[in-house]
Amino acid sequence: MTTDSAVAPPVPHVGGPDLPQERRLVTEIPGPRSRELHARRQAAVAAGVGSTLPVYVAAAGGGVVVDVDGNSLIDLASGIAVTGVGNSAPEVVTRVTAQVAAYTHTCFMVAPYEGYVEVCEKLAALTPGDHAKKAALFNSGAEAVENAVKVARAATGRDAVVVFDHAYHGRTNLTMAMTSKNMPYKHGFGPFAGEVYRAPMSYPFREAAEITGAQAAARAVDVIEKQVGAANLACVVIEPVLGEGGFVVPAAGFLPAIAAWCRENGVVFVADEIQSGMCRTGAWFACEHEGVVPDLVTVAKGVAGGFPLAAVVGRAELMDAVHGGGLGGTYGGNPVACAAALGAIATMEQLDLNAAARHLEDLMTTRLRALAADVPAIGEVRGRGAMLAIELVRPGTTEPDAALAGRLSAGCHERGVLTLTCGTYGNVLRFLPPLVMPDHLLHEALDVLEEVLRAL
Repeated sequence: MTTDSAVAPPVPHVGGPDLPQERRLVTEIPGPRSRELHARRQAAVAAGVGSTLPVYVAAAGGGVVVDVDGNSLIDLASGIAVTGVGNSAPEVVTRVTAQVAAYTHTCFMVAPYEGYVEVCEKLAALTPGDHAKKAALFNSGAEAVENAVKVARAATGRDAVVVFDHAYHGRTNLTMAMTSKNMPYKHGFGPFAGEVYRAPMSYPFREAAEITGAQAAARAVDVIEKQVGAANLACVVIEPVLGEGGFVVPAAGFLPAIAAWCRENGVVFVADEIQSGMCRTGAWFACEHEGVVPDLVTVAKGVAGGFPLAAVVGRAELMDAVHGGGLGGTYGGNPVACAAALGAIATMEQLDLNAAARHLEDLMTTRLRALAADVPAIGEVRGRGAMLAIELVRPGTTEPDAALAGRLSAGCHERGVLTLTCGTYGNVLRFLPPLVMPDHLLHEALDVLEEVLRAL
């Protein structure tokens, strides 16, 4: 890291991988220009829209975010798993620039275009399974989840939806009902959509007694059969790795057993891969780690390099069960967002970002497990690929320590490392570096994390 407390250097207005890959602090965090912008924000932006760190961004690329004061922060957030290919990835910029010059919008439902079709073809090829698949494009992860439920209900003629403890699925009325955590996502916003039921998740660190994935699945199925009944159930929706719920990886065998029960009972198995998909866990989709082939997959976040795009991809006969005009939206599959997605997918393929995610996992888990062995406040290190987390507890217990997580994250921010917390109990620090982050930068970020944690 370089530090200069005098005059901030000119802030670059062009991001991408050519930005210097360094942590550089030239002012306090946030700096004076960011504080000016924050004052404007408080007068103009609704208070309900939060921000993790009020530094205002001028450029980003590779593994860094540069603010308007010239500070260069190490990015362990990727816009919540969105910029896996890195900000302003060259292939994304090239394709988006060409598309913007050609046309910006026609609405696929009015006058269609090739980009939408090509994105659907790509996603059908990349999602698990060799069965015939089709896709529909939307704007956000919540839209994708809601439309997956619509497809499942149309295909089965059933109403009920089962989700799991600690789940996060979105902020629309239906997806709030599907989300477990009350504050800040649901508090004060009810009543919520009906026919949504919750089953117990496999959360190995927090099981009262150690149980296998198969046993945890049997426990969930018992709740589903007693409280809902398979004959009433349209779909089971599950994150193969919990996102906001704490980056929990269920015990081995849990996902395959739930998927098998769904097949046996004509229930649509929906994998919510919005945060875990698109190379984030070292596979195109996290369900692949256990050979699970979902009926429907929801995709968003990392698919388009920072542009708003989402999709439901799945078995052709299910996707075609919806009547004409029943799926869509004015902006869904916007041509510029489709161009970005094609550029992002090309980057993932060209750079083998699945291998990159596995490499980042090796690097991070080695460092984090060594730290955990020496710091009893780290109850568990977990995750897959470049979707990793530490759960913080009061030493010698499993009691969540949300206050420590907050202090740790704030300390990292002060030292120029952008981190995020998560978890039902607010006690999990999650790591989502861009998949193109260089090793030296990630090591430095972990050095800062260790320094801050040992000082608390």
